[in-house]
Amino acid sequence: MAAGANAPRGQQTPDQIVRDIEGTRDQLAQTIDSLVDRTNPKNVARRTLDNVKAAFVNPDGSPRLDQIAKAGGAVVGVIAVVVVLRRVVGN
Repeated sequence: MAAGANAPRGQQTPDQIVRDIEGTRDQLAQTIDSLVDRTNPKNVARRTLDNVKAAFVNPDGSPRLDQIAKAGGAVVGVIAVVVVLRRVVGN
């Protein structure tokens, strides 16, 4: 940090105050850029897709058969419930 940046506010020179303001402005700009990047819909979608892929694919690229089997079983279960309900209701 600039020399004298730790001096009490009343003892700072105008140049030190300007440097403090510029530093604060730079930090704020970086924070805003980070927030914009983090909330960008494309980036949110990419992170979500990466998380879903990570659930079904090992880091080495091989499929996680245990997770795939669980998801497949859940899909078959939901389909079975829908079929049974449709028959019971009579559609």
